[in-house]
Amino acid sequence: MHLLLTRPRRGLVLQAVLSGLICAVCLFSSFKLAAQPSDILSFVRPEIGTAQSRWFFFTPGAVPQGMAKLAPSTNGHYGNKSGWEAVGYDPRDKTIEGFVLFHEWQLGGVMLTATNGPLLTRIGDSSDHVKTGFRSHYKHSTEVARPGYYKVLLDDYGIKAELTATKHVGFLRFSFPEGQVNRKGNGNGTGNKSGNRILLLMGQKWGESGEVKAANVHMVDSTHFEGNVRTSPKYVEIFDPGGAVQMYIYGQLSQAPTGVGSFTDKSVSTISKSFQATASGKGCGLYFDYADNASKPSDSDKQKPRGPVEVKIGLSYTSIANAKKNLQVEAAGLNFDGAKLSARQIWAAALSKIKVKSASRALKEKFYTGLYHALLGRGVSSDVNGDYPMAFQSEHISGQSQRVVSTSPITGSVTSNAKVGPAHLPFQMLNSDAIWGAYWNLTQLWSLVYPHYLKDFVYTQLEMYKNRGWFSDGLVNSQYASGVGTNFVGLVVASAYQLGLFKQMDPASLEQIYQAVYKNVLGVKDQNGSRPVGAGKSDLESFVKRGYVPYIDQQGSTAKGSNFSASHTLEYCFGAYAASQLAASLGKSDDAKMFTQYANGWHHLFDSSLKLIRPKDTLGHFIDHYDPNEPWRGFQEGNGMQYSFFVPWDPQGLSAAVGKDRFNERLQKIFTKEKAEGFGGGKTMDAFSGVKAVYNQGNQPDMQMSWLFNFSGQPWRTQYWTRAIVDDFYGTDSIHGYGYGQDEDQGQLGSWLVMTSLGLFDVKGLTDKRPIVELGSPAFDKAVIELGNGKQLVIETKNNQKENVYVQSVRFNGRDLKQCWLYRDQLMQGGTLQFVMGSRPNKQWGVAVLPK
Repeated sequence: MHLLLTRPRRGLVLQAVLSGLICAVCLFSSFKLAAQPSDILSFVRPEIGTAQSRWFFFTPGAVPQGMAKLAPSTNGHYGNKSGWEAVGYDPRDKTIEGFVLFHEWQLGGVMLTATNGPLLTRIGDSSDHVKTGFRSHYKHSTEVARPGYYKVLLDDYGIKAELTATKHVGFLRFSFPEGQVNRKGNGNGTGNKSGNRILLLMGQKWGESGEVKAANVHMVDSTHFEGNVRTSPKYVEIFDPGGAVQMYIYGQLSQAPTGVGSFTDKSVSTISKSFQATASGKGCGLYFDYADNASKPSDSDKQKPRGPVEVKIGLSYTSIANAKKNLQVEAAGLNFDGAKLSARQIWAAALSKIKVKSASRALKEKFYTGLYHALLGRGVSSDVNGDYPMAFQSEHISGQSQRVVSTSPITGSVTSNAKVGPAHLPFQMLNSDAIWGAYWNLTQLWSLVYPHYLKDFVYTQLEMYKNRGWFSDGLVNSQYASGVGTNFVGLVVASAYQLGLFKQMDPASLEQIYQAVYKNVLGVKDQNGSRPVGAGKSDLESFVKRGYVPYIDQQGSTAKGSNFSASHTLEYCFGAYAASQLAASLGKSDDAKMFTQYANGWHHLFDSSLKLIRPKDTLGHFIDHYDPNEPWRGFQEGNGMQYSFFVPWDPQGLSAAVGKDRFNERLQKIFTKEKAEGFGGGKTMDAFSGVKAVYNQGNQPDMQMSWLFNFSGQPWRTQYWTRAIVDDFYGTDSIHGYGYGQDEDQGQLGSWLVMTSLGLFDVKGLTDKRPIVELGSPAFDKAVIELGNGKQLVIETKNNQKENVYVQSVRFNGRDLKQCWLYRDQLMQGGTLQFVMGSRPNKQWGVAVLPK
């Protein structure tokens, strides 16, 4: 999911198929997993799908929602050939450049590594790193990657590197080789020319974070250092012009180096034995000399510091002082092994909230890796004391809101009492990619098992609304960074009310939330002026006026229309439906009727002759030369065939408009065709490989389609196709992970897998006044779910052989269930949901009362 600013050039799409990547598929055949205990963590495979992923995807040195997301970087400073931004880690690369601490949507920075031989302070080119800078070969056989921990041997230096983290603190441990490793090459600095050292790079571009605008770093004393870096991410520049992001660190070395030096991209200082070292500007950093360190001390010289060097670094987006406080609160007295154990325990507790039973190890690996990515995704932006980067304040000058630019961020706090401590904060502020499509995956998982995740997301947006006046489509340190230029936050907040998130809230506060949703769904201006571009929906004015967005043949969206007009219309209709349900729940009947009229706007674009959604121009005419399989023309990241099923708030109405038999036949043909292509894009390695497919599991716009048969009277086909997608689209290696071409937006594809393999889903994204849960085909023999309200749900599946994908009967708490759905509030009471499966469809089950 990304805002497409220009139509993609086909020459940029990497057409790499599996047959040309046989060796790459085998990259992780020797990846160490057997050493782990036989528990839930052993089923998490962080390397799955890493060959085609996003900057924040592979970060094993992290805990859930962590600000500290540590990972090896093979290409983080120069980009990803087959994706949007720098992927960071690609297992097909032969060398590692170092280990980066920040990995977030539009955020990346601060790298450490260890070397020996000639002092090189520039990153080497991957093809000739010996001559151009530091970088090391590595083997997958020496890698260990699991939730909260990573290890690798840097072959060129003989140095073992390890990573782990707490929520705000990154931990690294470097074990140096015995004896000297003198790598051949040309040094570009002075000081220790051959011994061991640690490099800290502050002033370099990493991942999605954009160009470095300012950076500095210096030694505080013999074992402590601090610094910060300011960057200008691409999407912040577009949606919050002039914006920037700040990252701060405060670090501690487990033992003092023998000397310290500094460098920039233009110069390298001589080594200082008095630990006086400071550097600023692009390319700045420090090097810590450990010339005599080896993995084991020698008996003849026990006075010298020996053994591994541990580095722990507090992170913050607000200040060095808060980076230091984060370090003190989370890591005082904590060494690397203690942090590693803590991370393991945190992940085990989070993942074990859903326990599944199956004879298929591959299925469990898919499931728990998907769950892992769903919990890893969005990271906190607030500190342990509740401070978060606000970055803006408003001054009203002639009715305009003027931005105050500062090199230090303006901070807010999630609590008025900073002394209460992190365990008592009411919520955590998050950084987040756009929530586009998350109503079909993340929010359903969060609300079922991890309601604090949903609360953090919703309250982050409410805080954003309080500070900026609008919800943000995507946000980076409280700055607008729209992912697609639309905005589904109002829908998610409205859904949160239906899920009981605000049940203890006073009427005045509820009214404020309602007004925020109203403004998000239909607001085009406020007292400060027009809707800011970062709040998305730049074409909303035309929707409010006409009930649909007109197609205009030019890039981008304006008040006149959009080149993505049809898909935007459908999305705005969906948001209006969620608002109508919220209004009805709050007794606002007139508003509910008004929102319902907007939700029915999809009829404007329904071509009754084709039985398809078709863009209209400003005169109200359907566009000429319409090809429903053509991507981008009227449809964002998809095509007309995909979006012709995007009426999730009214699937019964869509089925009736098409004709139920034709609707079912069309769906069946689509899935039959796309099964041969792996359900989207075939084996092409590109984020948009499925954009021309008639169904694309690798992106968000049509993730509900396989569930629509439940609404059209053929639930057995939902059972068959959802299981087929779980089996075929999802894989267990670095090449075939979340498909081949994927756009895994911070856990969305993973959480869809989790919900679908449990046999639970809601096409309407839990937006109904009384939400329902549709039933599919559970993939596991048994699943025990610790519900977010403290109750337990057990899903049992009898006769669950691989070929038995069809539901024969269902019982819930001893009662026969005749329909293929139940109300969510019933499900949340817990108990036992028992499925009996068979190899042939039972066409009488589930059709007595269809979901509406």
